Amino acid sequence: MAHARRRRLRDGAVAALAVGMLAVPAAGGSAAALPPSTTAPSTTAPTAGQPSPSPSGDDVRALTPAVQRQLDGAVRQVMREARVPGVTVGIWTPDKGQYVQSFGVADKSTRQPMSPDLYTRIGSETKTFTVTALLELVDSGKAGLDDPIGKYISGVPNGDRITLRQLAGMRSGLFNYSEDDDFFKALTSDPERPFTPRQLLDYSFGHPVLFPPGAKFDYSNTNLILLGLVIEKVSGRPLGEYIRQTILEPAGLRHTLFPQGNEFPTPHAQGYTDQTATGRVENATDWNPSWGWAAGAMISDLEDLRVWARTVATGELPDGSTLISPATQKQRLTTPATPIPGAGYGLGIFDVQGWIGHNGSLPGYETLTIYLPSARATVVVLLNTDINAKGEEPSTLFGDAITKIISPDHVFNLPAQPTAK
Repeated sequence: MAHARRRRLRDGAVAALAVGMLAVPAAGGSAAALPPSTTAPSTTAPTAGQPSPSPSGDDVRALTPAVQRQLDGAVRQVMREARVPGVTVGIWTPDKGQYVQSFGVADKSTRQPMSPDLYTRIGSETKTFTVTALLELVDSGKAGLDDPIGKYISGVPNGDRITLRQLAGMRSGLFNYSEDDDFFKALTSDPERPFTPRQLLDYSFGHPVLFPPGAKFDYSNTNLILLGLVIEKVSGRPLGEYIRQTILEPAGLRHTLFPQGNEFPTPHAQGYTDQTATGRVENATDWNPSWGWAAGAMISDLEDLRVWARTVATGELPDGSTLISPATQKQRLTTPATPIPGAGYGLGIFDVQGWIGHNGSLPGYETLTIYLPSARATVVVLLNTDINAKGEEPSTLFGDAITKIISPDHVFNLPAQPTAK
C-alpha cells in the first residue's frame, strides 16, 4: 500500500502535464489522460487569452517507405525501453500518405497480436467530448462560459466565483478527487465498484481549495465532473445520451461510447497497470471507469479517434458543417501557457508545439489523439498499459518519437511530472 500511495492515479491529461491522464492518486485517466492521471503542477496563469508558443514550420514529411521504416524502428525502440505489450499507431495526411501499424500483443497470456480494429478505453480524451457538449450548450444560449458553477450546482467551494470557463480550462483551484488517499483505497480495494459523480465530488470537497479561481493552472478531474453535472442539468438528459445524440451521431463516430459500467465492446486489448493496492502489475481490463465519468470513462477506436482529432481541433464535422460555432471554437483554442514550455491548455484541449488535442490515461490503457492544423495531419496512438517508463508516460514517449520523425519543427515533447504526492 505504501507504493500505491506514492502514485497519483493518472487519468490522462496532465501526468505529463499531465497530458491527459486519469491517474488514480491517476477518465476519460481517461479518466479520465484522466486521465484522463492527473494533475499538472501549478503555475501563475499568464495574461488571459495569451496563446501558447508554436514553433515555425507548417509541414510534415512525406510518409515514404523509408520514413515508414524509420517509424517502425522508433516505435519498436519505445516499446522495448518502456516495456509496452502492444501499441497501434495511425498517422494521416491529406497529401503525403498515411501510416497505420500495430505492434506487440493485445493479450500477454494468449499472445493475441495487437491490431488496428480494437476498442480501447480513452481516459482523459473523454474531456474533449464533455467540453464539446458544454460548448454546444453555450452556442445554443443555454449556458454561459462565464457563469459561476454555483448557478447550476450547489455546495461547490468558491461556487459563486468559479466559472464554467475556469473549470474547462483547469484553473478552478478545486482539489483533484483522484489524488485523495481515501478515494485511492476505495478504488484499488474494489476496482469494479461503481462511483457516482456526487461521491467523487465528496472526495474533492473534503480538501481546502488550492488557490483563488483563475490564479493558476492545475489539472483536476473534479472540474470535469462538475461540467458533466451542468450538462445533465441544462440538457435534461444523461451525459452519455447527450454526447451520443449531439456529438457522436453527427460526427459518425459509431465505435465511440460512454459506458454505464465496466462494459467493454469486443474486440479489445487487455490492459495492464501497476496503479494497484500492492503496486504489482495487474490486469485492469474490467475495472469500472465510472470513477472517471465525465473526465475519463469513454471508449473508442483508432478510426473514430482519427475523425475526432480533426473535428475537435476545427469545430467542423466530417461533412463540413459546423459542430461548434467559429466564435466559440476560437475560445476553446485560446490556450494560455502552462508550466510546460511550448504547451498551452484551452477549454479541455492542449496545444503542444502546434499539435492540438489531448491524451488519455487510466489504469491499463493510454491514448494520444492530436492534429496539426498547419499540415492537416493527424496522429493517434493506442496502447495497453499505463505503466510509466523512467518517470515518463509511455503515450508521450511515442508521441515524441513519432513527431521527431514526421514533424521536426513540431515535436510533441510533453515531459511527465513527478507522481509522488
